[in-house]
Amino acid sequence: MYEAYWHLERKPFENSDDQRFYYPGESHQGTLLKLRYVVENRRGGAMLAGGSGTGKTLLARMLGRQLAEIAKPFVHLVFPQMPTAELLSYLADELAAPGGEARGIDQTIRRIQKFLEENEARGQHAVVAIDEAHLLEETETLEALRLLLNFEVKSQPALTMLLVGQPRLLPMIDRMPGLEERLSIKCLLRPFTLDETVSYVNHRLQAAGAKQTIFEPAAVEALHVLTHGIPRRINRLCDLALLIGFAEERPGVTAAQLESVSHELVTVAPD
Repeated sequence: MYEAYWHLERKPFENSDDQRFYYPGESHQGTLLKLRYVVENRRGGAMLAGGSGTGKTLLARMLGRQLAEIAKPFVHLVFPQMPTAELLSYLADELAAPGGEARGIDQTIRRIQKFLEENEARGQHAVVAIDEAHLLEETETLEALRLLLNFEVKSQPALTMLLVGQPRLLPMIDRMPGLEERLSIKCLLRPFTLDETVSYVNHRLQAAGAKQTIFEPAAVEALHVLTHGIPRRINRLCDLALLIGFAEERPGVTAAQLESVSHELVTVAPD
């Protein structure tokens, strides 16, 4: 809607996993490097924790794309909050493990084990990324996932499991030593610093084809304060600011405008 007004080729602040818009912040790049290490070296598991909107899902998807030749298959579960038997059955289906008529947790686990053994025999390595893992509050479910990490072929884990979730996942894992010991790496994704917020906004605008300055320097500083450096919040506020600026035919986005948009459209609360 507003792209032509701001002389943009596309919307710069969509919440998508388009790699053109990926900004390599220090925390994100460090985390991606660690996760690559875990998969490339066929470690059993890793954990990625971070606040809502910090980019955890984006990193999981990027990892799958970057390691497409290594991670076969790469399964990304985005809604794991289901009974243990259903979760394992769903995982088996996503892995395309034969024997879909299996019933019961024990049969499903054997189905997954057989698939993993055959997968490793083909020279492939399965990766399972479980998003929103903090929703797995049932100890039985976490214990079942731990059992999957016991499967080995030639003394190496038959799959790599990535547990991705909000920070409350950390104490959940700590309460299960058997699972915690199998996680080679724990990563905590932090929000952007002020400098990273500035670079992030500029990177996104340039990727969208911007040729002129749209956000005043003071506006980006205000943006960082208003969003606490959280990418999803930055995207939402910037997108709304560009829309309102277009509607009001403004020449650019100022700090005052951002604060007004944030107050009126983002932090709406009932009377």
